Amino acid sequence: MKKGTIIIIVVCVVILGLFLTAKSGYNNMVSMRENVKAQWSNVENQYQRRADLIPNLVNTVKGYAQHESATLEAVTEARSKANQTQINFDQLDEQTLQSYNRQQGELSSALSRLMAISENYPDLKANQNFRDLQVQLEGTENRISVERRKFNEAARTYNSFIMQFPRNIFASMFGFREMAYFSAEEGSERAPQVQF
Repeated sequence: MKKGTIIIIVVCVVILGLFLTAKSGYNNMVSMRENVKAQWSNVENQYQRRADLIPNLVNTVKGYAQHESATLEAVTEARSKANQTQINFDQLDEQTLQSYNRQQGELSSALSRLMAISENYPDLKANQNFRDLQVQLEGTENRISVERRKFNEAARTYNSFIMQFPRNIFASMFGFREMAYFSAEEGSERAPQVQF
């Protein structure tokens, strides 16, 4: 065979190899990004579940703790703020995620104060409706924690994949960007103080 033919065959094989590698890498990045997106939807779903439970909880407490209106209003306001925040997954960056996390943290804090109020009202604590709502809310908080952990795991897998060479070149060419993680809120290492 001629030297020119061998060079053309080698170049064609190299180009075909690069194409197949790029195709495989691109398809894997798409699958991983969709997995992260699905995990994000699960997180939002659990936050929505919590938000849906809050009006029932507030109304149950209202009947027993009329003079605790400031706390009830704080819970309602924090829920409203948390529900107003709509995040487009494609614009989910670290700053947006921190802002979202901060608003959800404010709601969690308000709910903690609301639950602490129940300690002052034995009749409220004995109310089956309140107990059921409290159990559902505790379960939802656990689900939120699990879904946030799963989101972080999916984001870590995706981020590791797109940052490895040579996929990082293809990732930047096709617009795949690093995903932000949920992290603990500032000051969460200290236990909240509840005072009556």
